[in-house]
Amino acid sequence: MCCGLAILAFLGPRAAIIFWWLFRPLYFSTNFSTILWPILGIIFVPWLTLMYLIVAPGGINGLDWLWLGLGLFLDISSYSGSFYGNKNKLHG
Repeated sequence: MCCGLAILAFLGPRAAIIFWWLFRPLYFSTNFSTILWPILGIIFVPWLTLMYLIVAPGGINGLDWLWLGLGLFLDISSYSGSFYGNKNKLHG
């Protein structure tokens, strides 16, 4: 199990969500009402979707909002970091 978690951490949040979805599909159907939200989450905000899957079963209250904010921060920072790294390539 430890090696599996290390591999998922290495591959990133999208791979972790897809593997989680393959092995526990009922978990996704209880946390999301349609299939649209997890797919959009995997594409655009994978860290936020992963954090939501971790905190949602008990209901979102208290410090759970901090974890969701951390997931959103990680998504925004990954997008801004890739933009900053490619800014010289945009101008030719």
